[in-house]
Amino acid sequence: MIGVLGASGSVGRHVVDLLRDRGELRVGGRTTDSLPAAGQRVRVDHTDPESLAAFCAGLRIVVNCAGPSYEVKDRVATTALAAGADYVDLGGDDPAHEALTASGAVSDGRTVLLSAGTVPGLAVLLPRWLAAELDGGPGGARLTAYVGGLEHVSPAAASDILLSLTVGGAGGEPFGHPLAAWRHGRRELRALRAEEDAEVPFFPDRVALQPILTAELERLAARLRLAELDWFNAYPGRLARTVFSRLPMLSRQAGAEQDGIRDRMIQATEIDLAGRAPYYRMVMTLRGRSDAVTAVLRAENSYRITAFVAAAAAAAILDRRAPTGLHFAGDVLDPGALVDGLVESGTADIALHQGDIGAPDMLEDGAL
Repeated sequence: MIGVLGASGSVGRHVVDLLRDRGELRVGGRTTDSLPAAGQRVRVDHTDPESLAAFCAGLRIVVNCAGPSYEVKDRVATTALAAGADYVDLGGDDPAHEALTASGAVSDGRTVLLSAGTVPGLAVLLPRWLAAELDGGPGGARLTAYVGGLEHVSPAAASDILLSLTVGGAGGEPFGHPLAAWRHGRRELRALRAEEDAEVPFFPDRVALQPILTAELERLAARLRLAELDWFNAYPGRLARTVFSRLPMLSRQAGAEQDGIRDRMIQATEIDLAGRAPYYRMVMTLRGRSDAVTAVLRAENSYRITAFVAAAAAAAILDRRAPTGLHFAGDVLDPGALVDGLVESGTADIALHQGDIGAPDMLEDGAL
């Protein structure tokens, strides 16, 4: 039996739909009324050890869609493993990985895949797919990525964004380092600058750009032996970019004031979306010594992408295509199969272009 925790959320509902044909489901959430009509519907609170243990009992695998991820950390994973289940988490990231490593909770024969989402997750898989298309391989290449869009922000996502300013990275660091980039084998601080009003190929709106380097991207750069990696979060919405740009200062506020900050994040995105169609983009160029390749992902939102990656991770475990042990999903899933699945399922459109993102004929959205 497959368990989906947080099944009533923005991602969880899509995960349930994607896994319906993989076996009997047990779907869980804080209230049963909001759960999708699938399999066993169970009330569960991931902060209550007894409730969580009862949910995990007898399951073959647990897919955790509950958040905020940085508050959940390794709690659900540890309970699932104690019940004899394998485990997939949309987030978890380095804090969960480090906690599970320290506790030794992942016993022989069990599989745990963390960071099985869009960012993190597809943020590694899409560059790995690009690397296979580059003549001569990625060694010494330069990766530039622009990622973001105009979409709704769920309460859990807003909480994780706020928490990521202080936790979420490796060794107790924040999730990422603003303005940092990868340069010749190491992190270089303040290597890049933010832009308030930029035109980016394949984005339908002008955007604010915020460079960031995360632990996930550092591992990717080291794995592919990249000379350089520049990552830019892109914010098209005017109100959202104003709120997001002030988050480092606002995050120092405590308690109830942080609840207000989360509400402002959600409200800003809703106002920006008024009368607009939501969209999400990932635009990445990998430049080698003699050629360049660009991937352009277009989707309605990132939530369905995250659900697809999580479901693909669960399927890889169920089909015994994933290695046992503790892993980040982006490191072990097949990038080619995942890209094909995203396109074939209609979750996203992904186009490959032979050329550099800066080429004049690539400035119009839809040029591919």
